[in-house]
Order: sequence, then C-alpha cells, then structure tokens
Amino acid sequence: MNHKVVKVGIMSLEQFKKRTIAIAKGRYKLKKNEPKIWFRSIKSLANVLSEENQHLLRLIVEKHPKSIKALEDITGRSANNILRTLRMMENYGFVKLREGKGDRGRAPLVPEVIYSAAKIELDFTG
Repeated sequence: MNHKVVKVGIMSLEQFKKRTIAIAKGRYKLKKNEPKIWFRSIKSLANVLSEENQHLLRLIVEKHPKSIKALEDITGRSANNILRTLRMMENYGFVKLREGKGDRGRAPLVPEVIYSAAKIELDFTG
C-alpha cells in the first residue's frame, strides 16, 4: 500500500446542504486541498474511527485477508459484525469491498483499505 492520506472534515448537516447546493449551482468550486470525507460531528467521526475500527483497518493492511471469514478468524469478531462495520466504512470511503475468487458458489468479499492515514480539519468559523 502506498502512503495515501485523506483529509477528513467536520461540518453540520445544515452547512453541508448549503455547500452542496452552492456547488450544484456553480457558486462554489471545490478546492484541491479540501476534505474528501465529511462527518457531521466529532462524535460521528469517533464512532466510525473508533479504536476497535482502527485496529480492524490495521489488521486488513497487515494481514491482507482474502475474505470476511478470514477476518473473523483473525479478530474473533463475528462475520456479520465485521461486514456491518466494513460496509459503513465503505460508505464513508475508507474501505473498498471487492469480489475475490471463490472456488464455488458466491465469491468472497475482500476488504481493502484505501488510505494509509487521515488528517482531520475542523473549521470553527462555520
């Protein structure tokens, strides 16, 4: 994995809606150095990037599991719990779940961590 850092921002839902509308109307142009992933609060960020979830990301990077079942064996967490966590992280853009190669039946989902680190930006001016 190459060293790829994502910038994460915190913005209220109201501010995010205004920003999105301004972008859609062409009144605001995205800047290159802006956050790529947004959260509504530090609390929601802390839930997604909890210590347990950070540990899960590290394990994926270090062990390169070929399936959710392999992660279940490594972590001791249930496959359903891991999959729920990874789907949430995929929705935010931290993880990608791709189809692996299966012997028969359904192909296993292979988790990939997209970024090696995250920088957090918090604007107090609104």
